[in-house]
Amino acid sequence: MQVWTDMPNFVKRELEQLEEKVSPIMKKASRYIFWSTPLIILSLINLMTLFFTVQDEKTSPLAILIYAIIGALGFALSKEGKHLQLEIQKLSSQYIRERITKSQWATDHVKTRYQALINENPRKAVPYFIQFLKEEKRDWQ
Repeated sequence: MQVWTDMPNFVKRELEQLEEKVSPIMKKASRYIFWSTPLIILSLINLMTLFFTVQDEKTSPLAILIYAIIGALGFALSKEGKHLQLEIQKLSSQYIRERITKSQWATDHVKTRYQALINENPRKAVPYFIQFLKEEKRDWQ
């Protein structure tokens, strides 16, 4: 996935390690979300067609059932994909917190500050982690 082109090498290495941790789950979540969308769209279009354009006596209950099951499968895949995305966020935050805690170069004050930032807003954990790494490097040198 590597979109980190203008970052220092030490940041790239850390982000690659983070990506290794979450990539299996990320691939699975991407697949689920990728397949859920066409299934939902297929189901909704066909159900609307059956309900609004086909005459009532020509509407097959079996067709309605099949499209309803396809839609339910699509929504289930979508929900599972979202659940896996939350798991990715949780694993990322956990890895980042552990890495910050294990830092030999950052002061306890800096570690505490970044831990608090990540706890307050886990969605911004990666940008905070990048800031931490840059600050850690600056303190180390």
